[in-house]
Amino acid sequence: MDLGLTGKVAMVAAASKGIGLACAKLLAAEGCKVSICARNEEQLELAASSIGEDTRSYVVDIANPDDIAWWVQQTQEDLGVPTILVTNTGGPPAGPLDTLTDDQWLSGFNSTLLNIIRLVRLVNPGMQAEGWGRIVHITSLVAKEPSQMLPISSTLRSGIMGLTRNQATEYAPFGITVNGVLPGHTLTDRQTHLAQIVADRDSITVDEALARTGASIPVGRLASPEEIAAAVGFLCSQQASYITGTSLLVDGGLTKGLG
Repeated sequence: MDLGLTGKVAMVAAASKGIGLACAKLLAAEGCKVSICARNEEQLELAASSIGEDTRSYVVDIANPDDIAWWVQQTQEDLGVPTILVTNTGGPPAGPLDTLTDDQWLSGFNSTLLNIIRLVRLVNPGMQAEGWGRIVHITSLVAKEPSQMLPISSTLRSGIMGLTRNQATEYAPFGITVNGVLPGHTLTDRQTHLAQIVADRDSITVDEALARTGASIPVGRLASPEEIAAAVGFLCSQQASYITGTSLLVDGGLTKGLG
């Protein structure tokens, strides 16, 4: 399917690896000029070289408002007005609720929620001027099914669902859609980190922890980053112009709730 994105400028946050990188590659393959950011310059350069010629990479800490503003400005100067934004971050600190400090909560708030507000605020005027835009927030299934191991993430990502609805309503008259993608267990560095926590707790290997997680999913396995990116790509497409305000689970059937 041709997603109708040729020539669009797309910004993908935290795209040096994992789901972010898979999204950037898909959008580049669909003809987008892609701007990616991450904190690690070496990983970022490797990622950019694997995406395509029309890719620009920027060393950015997505929790830093000055870095975010600089990234948006540089993207506009180097590639043009961005009309696609994929927000994406690593997960906030994990651990039992009573062990997490105020600093960890504040760090999670800055890197998981407040960066989304800042990015959308900065790209929205350009999208409105163009009369077209696609914003997709990559969050997590814990937005709908809270995890005791991930209380910060569960709290903030549930809030992002409300934010997504508000942004969708606000920007719909300008041809801008805003949606969320809620990945399930996906084979990324974050998943390996969480598997290490389980392995240490239960005295098993990381591979055994990952296999246990895969077996708990109705489809019987973890997702690949490319499978999550496929959902993101469709929500960015011309064909998805009537889909806005949704938070789409891509979890292999794991989440049981109807809400």
